[in-house]
Amino acid sequence: MNLPLKGILPALVTPLHDDLTLDVSALEKLLAHVYGAGCHGVYVCGSTGEGQLLDAATRRRIVEIAADHTPSGRQMIVHVGAWSPRESQELARHAEQHGAAAISCLRPQNTSFPETLAHYRALAAVTALPFLAYYFPAQAGGTMSLNELQQLCALPGIVGLKFTDYDLFTLSLLVRQGKTVFHGRDEMLVAGFLMGACGGIGSIYNIVPEWFVKLYDLSQEGRWAAARELQDRINDLIRVLVSFPFMPALKRTLDWQGLRCGPALAPRMPLTAQEDARLIAALEALPGLPKV
Repeated sequence: MNLPLKGILPALVTPLHDDLTLDVSALEKLLAHVYGAGCHGVYVCGSTGEGQLLDAATRRRIVEIAADHTPSGRQMIVHVGAWSPRESQELARHAEQHGAAAISCLRPQNTSFPETLAHYRALAAVTALPFLAYYFPAQAGGTMSLNELQQLCALPGIVGLKFTDYDLFTLSLLVRQGKTVFHGRDEMLVAGFLMGACGGIGSIYNIVPEWFVKLYDLSQEGRWAAARELQDRINDLIRVLVSFPFMPALKRTLDWQGLRCGPALAPRMPLTAQEDARLIAALEALPGLPKV
């Protein structure tokens, strides 16, 4: 079904065994967790999913499992960014073959703006899927101007952005020009909704998907005071997580909840015993944090 791209889409964590192979049963449990909470879809193999650190065969398998476990009326967006443009294109074709609602791609590292446009133009051309460019200046490529983002969104096939930045003025202008814009800063999602974002894609959604679905619903209803209060509750959790190495802490939190996700991939290092103890103590102190 060609449903509009919108709503709450967890940037799905990739569960791994201790030998770093894909934990299929844990992935299926995580998918059931987020869809059971009412999420509108999932975003797989992105930064939170450690996609660019995984081999292509594992990424294809993740897409196939997510496709098999995505209910009717929900949407899977596949991040296809890779070090090799050819691999990105192959992953995009595979995503289309397995029912993706859209593809997405982080801006390549160390590319000029003309090179970035050329890369996105070529990638968008290999499928008929809507394409969300992934704008994350803190991680890849640096800041782009409004004019550059407009040029990017004007490429054939590109419908908008996963916008992981704090510049809500620029986000709002792109929304007003008819672009599909998902906000990617979990800690200020309510502000993104206020400025017109159609949905959110984020990491913390894995832990408390029901909180983010509720935040979306409150925003859609215009209940901004209640939405802000819920955002503050989410941010108490975020403050805990960002005081540790983030990906290992995110996966360890899911373990603590009963959703075992295993280690983070190198070059990220595991939490020390002292860090682990402090994290668990901080999680236990947060009121209302659910376990599975």
